[in-house]
Amino acid sequence: MTAAPDLTGKLALITGASRGIGAALAVGFANAGAHVVLAARGTACLEAIDDQIKSGGKGKATLLPIDLARLDDVDKIGPTLAERFGGSLDILIANAGMLGPLSPVGHVKPKDWERVMNLNFFSNVRLVRSVDPLLRNAKAGRAIFTTSALADDCPAYWGPYAASKAALNGFVKTYAAENNNTSLRINAVHPGAVWTKMMEEAFPGGTDFPTKKPEDVLPGYLALAADGCTHHGEIIKL
Repeated sequence: MTAAPDLTGKLALITGASRGIGAALAVGFANAGAHVVLAARGTACLEAIDDQIKSGGKGKATLLPIDLARLDDVDKIGPTLAERFGGSLDILIANAGMLGPLSPVGHVKPKDWERVMNLNFFSNVRLVRSVDPLLRNAKAGRAIFTTSALADDCPAYWGPYAASKAALNGFVKTYAAENNNTSLRINAVHPGAVWTKMMEEAFPGGTDFPTKKPEDVLPGYLALAADGCTHHGEIIKL
């Protein structure tokens, strides 16, 4: 197994960090030495993650309670980080997301389409717009987005979620193509079937296929954050 990279001195912004994959990444990246900025709505959950990080004794955390679906608030993240930490951001992990209704597309209310697209897609567009200058100022900037196989599979009744992730994949590939001649490395991760609250919401009776724990996908994200990462513009399946 490849050793985890040493992220000492790195600043990493992780969205959706209060639970599931985001929480596992928060603890894992902090344990690798990074100063993690944890963005999510749940303040109490973020504080619990902060306690775990403090008990690990290596990395540090800064909590950023925010509703990423409020897009105007997302625009403030870059200036906030610049004021607090200086002009660069080493790692962006755009992980926040929601399931949305599982229903025939003709039955999904416009407000539900908007809600899912705002969090799963438009918040990432606004986030990149806000922090892109900071990523470019980093010596080896890394942007990692959490996507899903459903972006390609497009199963029945998963319309809003699948469409939002398909849009995200196109955005990530375009953003990467625009940075082919920079030191930025930009990729999306399809983590596979991970048992989280979202998965439980989608399959309340459990699944008939194997699932991973959130901690199982940590090595894949760490590898994409490493200085030596050569992946760029890819959808990485873990």
